[in-house]
Amino acid sequence: MKLQPVKHAPVLIAVAVIASVCLARLVNLRPVDRLERLAYDWRVRAAQHFPQPAATNLGFIFIDDESVTALNRGLLGQSYGLLWPTHVYGRLVRELSVQEAQVVAFDVLFPERRTDHAPVLVSTDRWSDITGFLEKLHPGDAPTAMEEQGEKFVIVDSDDFFAWQLHRSGRVVLAAENAVLPHPLFATNTLALADISADRDPDGVLRRARAFRVYRRWHPAFKQAEVEFGFDLAKARVEPGRIVLTRSDGQEVKVPVDADNHFELADFGGEKLPAGLSPKARAFTDERVWHMGIVLAAQQLRLELARAEVNLKRGRISIPGPDGETRVLPVDREGYLYINWELPANDRRLTQEAIESLLAQDVARAEGREEGLTNRWRGRLAVVGSSATGNNLTDRGATPLEKDTLLVSKHWNVANSLITGRFVRRTSMAADCLLVVLLGSLTAVLTWRLRAFTAAGGVLLLALAYCGLGVFLYVQFRIWVPLVLPVLGAMLVQHGLLVTYRVVFEERERRRVMSVFDKMVSPHVAREVLKMETLALGGSRREITVFFADVRGFTELTDGTNDRAAKIVAESKLTGAAADAVFDELAREMLETVNRYLSLVADIIKQHDGTLDKYIGDCVMAYWGAPTANPRHALHCVRAAIDAQRAIHALNRDREQENQRRERDNVARAKQGLAPLALLPILTLGSGINSGIAVAGLMGSEKHERSYTVFGREVNLASRLEAVSGRGRIIIGEATYEHLLRDDPALAATCIEQEPARPKGFQKPVRNFEVPWQTPSSSLAGTPTTP
Repeated sequence: MKLQPVKHAPVLIAVAVIASVCLARLVNLRPVDRLERLAYDWRVRAAQHFPQPAATNLGFIFIDDESVTALNRGLLGQSYGLLWPTHVYGRLVRELSVQEAQVVAFDVLFPERRTDHAPVLVSTDRWSDITGFLEKLHPGDAPTAMEEQGEKFVIVDSDDFFAWQLHRSGRVVLAAENAVLPHPLFATNTLALADISADRDPDGVLRRARAFRVYRRWHPAFKQAEVEFGFDLAKARVEPGRIVLTRSDGQEVKVPVDADNHFELADFGGEKLPAGLSPKARAFTDERVWHMGIVLAAQQLRLELARAEVNLKRGRISIPGPDGETRVLPVDREGYLYINWELPANDRRLTQEAIESLLAQDVARAEGREEGLTNRWRGRLAVVGSSATGNNLTDRGATPLEKDTLLVSKHWNVANSLITGRFVRRTSMAADCLLVVLLGSLTAVLTWRLRAFTAAGGVLLLALAYCGLGVFLYVQFRIWVPLVLPVLGAMLVQHGLLVTYRVVFEERERRRVMSVFDKMVSPHVAREVLKMETLALGGSRREITVFFADVRGFTELTDGTNDRAAKIVAESKLTGAAADAVFDELAREMLETVNRYLSLVADIIKQHDGTLDKYIGDCVMAYWGAPTANPRHALHCVRAAIDAQRAIHALNRDREQENQRRERDNVARAKQGLAPLALLPILTLGSGINSGIAVAGLMGSEKHERSYTVFGREVNLASRLEAVSGRGRIIIGEATYEHLLRDDPALAATCIEQEPARPKGFQKPVRNFEVPWQTPSSSLAGTPTTP
């Protein structure tokens, strides 16, 4: 058996779907990307049930509503509202330094000095270095000193106190965000700056963190001009040979610069600049500020961020460390890395403590009450941030883990990724397209090759297996493979389209086959053929009853028609095309007559659920019992033969009545000199029936016409019985008679056994029986006769 050739339409559908899905991945359609991110969030939450090893020295010092209440009630001797003086944070730094925290990172901005805050008294007996720090900070200005109960103090500005603690600690990281840097007083005394920007996706969920941002530090002259002249430095344009500044009223000022962006202080766009500055200086410097989580991990791993190699085209940032070790951060082309949300805010592996608790410990140490105090933060990477709600300290939002959680958690999760080396890696665009092609091809093969329910089950199992693989890869290895496009696009959409096409195509084929077979055979054969996977040539043995019905009188009709045509041509002296037209017209009438008789027999065969096999000249062949089984095939066949004879008899009676009318009309026509009307031919039917085992199946060439038929000895015998049936008679074989005895004894009792016949091709005589079919009202027309 040959396989059917692959149809072009399904292949084109599969290719079109795969190409469309790959294109959707390339252009990054927002609705699809939104669904994919939701599927990613689901995997992130699932991974929480399978915790992985994490860094053990990460901590969070939180500022919550109780912290605000504690300071408002005078924890530090005075009452403070929401905006705390910077010396509060200085005290926190002092306490964490005593506890030997490795790094203290503030998720709090300190962009300006606060001159409205009260100063702090610092004991020079205990903190002798304060005087030297203040002299360097304010040259020529001696700090204000005082003495109380024999102890010497200096009065220190709150911001200066914070800067002093930053300087003394040498382990504090300050935050920068959205081009806002710490005030130079703080920035110059800190260990490092870190970016705390939260770049949410379009759906408002924080999934990524930018590895670093470039912050531009403008020269003080530009900063002063921004205040005095209304420039917006955020909109400044750096062009070759000049810097274009825009006033608030839209007026532009062009500041000339050299190739290194140096400018003349004496001339700043025609405006007089403050005196005392050097005549030439660099207009700005660009500084790479790394994400706070990366800065924390770099301190832990002793990575050299200043020597980092950034290659965004290849999606990697290489940061060298000690002993030739290098940490590689996987990033996208915009420099973002996906946050591995391993440690939620409530994770027990995270050291956590309220800020008021540490401030209370600082107060106790300052008063000499150190008994019972611990160094809980020794060696810790501490992040200071807000967990407060309902005020401007709130720093909450949506992450893949929760719809509302602490966004400060991004810092220790990024640090944990770098420390443990476990990063979220999203598969490349090429890998995504390869997955789409693979899954789309498998889906197409399953859908087209298997039956509908089997294919649907196979595609569903394939989709579930792929989704399971996607979850496993993320949970175990933090590999993000796409789910939405491969499953919904390459698999489910493709399956739906192919199934739709298959239904439409097969229904069209069904209608075409049914339209062909309805004209030739019974609907049973058409349905049987439609159920076949392929129209194979193989057959099967079936018990059937075969019926041959031959229209008697056809030869006489043909001869009479030809004689009549010749007479008309001769009398009318017709030649050429005119003569041919007479012969053609009479031949058409003859064919209509025969078809009238044959169609009558064919309709009766179908009414009795028989299979109309073929027309053999003026003979009809039919059978019962194939392709669908029929245990009463013989009885149905004989009854069809009886009804066929009776129908022919009724037809002949109507035609005889019509002939009598025409004969009367012809008398009148003769008197008028008109040609007589031709009388209608009267034909009869001879029938032969036999039952037995025959081979049933499609006969013919696979490349050409094929027809469902039966053949074998019993078929030949039925044909031979038809030959001896004469006119208007039904002759059945012995096997058919035995079936009648079983299925309809009353009908079998009416059968009349004939003399054994010796049909052509059969060596022994064959028993045969005649089945009476006439009713008492039957006329002489169509009376059975022997041959």
